[in-house]
Amino acid sequence: MIRIDMPWTLQLVVVAFLLFGALVALIGSWGLAKLPDIYMRLHGPTKASTLGVGCTLIGSLLFFSHQQDGISVQEALVTIFLFATAPVSAHMMGKAALRRRLKSVPGTRNVPEK
Repeated sequence: MIRIDMPWTLQLVVVAFLLFGALVALIGSWGLAKLPDIYMRLHGPTKASTLGVGCTLIGSLLFFSHQQDGISVQEALVTIFLFATAPVSAHMMGKAALRRRLKSVPGTRNVPEK
């Protein structure tokens, strides 16, 4: 059962994390859909979406930790896993794109041809 006796300052912090996370995730998703090549598209999910989902998870962690009178282990583990795996997977996708010599738009810095 959800209690509603949260202090207003904690409510404000949770709402701020959730709104900021949703806005940043939306911007990251838009970048993933609209940017022209893979090298630019990597920035959407790795930087903006990771920060957006991370803020959403932190807001959820704060809310459910207050509800359960202790740290919510599920949200903490998901947040740690997200911040540990997203940069590594983006790095591997970038290396694979460079190795396959995928085309990029003019102006994107790339490894020179050998």
